[in-house]
Amino acid sequence: MFDNLPEFVSTILAGLGETVAATLGGIAIAAVLSFVFGLAMLSSSRTVRVIARIYVEIWRGTSEVVQLFWIYFVLPILVGYQIVPLVAGILVLGLNFGAYGAEIVRGAIQSVPRAQYEGAIALSLTPVQRMRRVILPQALVEMVPPFNNLFIQLLKGSALLTIIAVPEMTNQARNVLMDVFTSQAGVIWTVLLLFYLVLAILITLGMKVLERWAGRIVGRGPSQAARDRGLRVAADAQLGIGGGGPVP
Repeated sequence: MFDNLPEFVSTILAGLGETVAATLGGIAIAAVLSFVFGLAMLSSSRTVRVIARIYVEIWRGTSEVVQLFWIYFVLPILVGYQIVPLVAGILVLGLNFGAYGAEIVRGAIQSVPRAQYEGAIALSLTPVQRMRRVILPQALVEMVPPFNNLFIQLLKGSALLTIIAVPEMTNQARNVLMDVFTSQAGVIWTVLLLFYLVLAILITLGMKVLERWAGRIVGRGPSQAARDRGLRVAADAQLGIGGGGPVP
């Protein structure tokens, strides 16, 4: 049953580079868009908030598969040249998960206690200084755990690229191995599951390092940040506090 295991591993490994490239590229784009549109949704300008909300709702509210088809098949007609499949996949992953990430950024910033804004204003800090020196460092601690989940979801979403013939790991398992070793499907897909599991663990370890770094910036460890977050949620629930408007 396991006689062909080395061949299965080597074949799936051949697609590892594409999977990692799609994941890291998607994470980079998603991270940038998350902060850009997350902050935009808290802007004092109604126009900016509306534009940010339109982006979030379109990319969060439509099918990721249809988005992939649109970018790969429709966009080349509009721009006049064909897009490389991997690039199309990275764009879709970044744009799609950036919409979810924008809500994470917005929520984390709004979770910072009001007293922090008032203290920054009392120190005569400009809006940019308040955000960069006071609000964002504290909000970053709250963002890391949900971003960890988001990036793992993005990793798993990279398997969708097989439908536009990107030779990533799932494509290798389905199109290369299953054509020859149909009777060993269980072993093939189990090996693939383990590859994704290892990559997800690596993402989690990286985010744990980031969480500890973010906690040190504001003088809190990850456990203290989690306790503070739980206390704020409980207090808000008891007082009936929710929502929020633009950041001062």
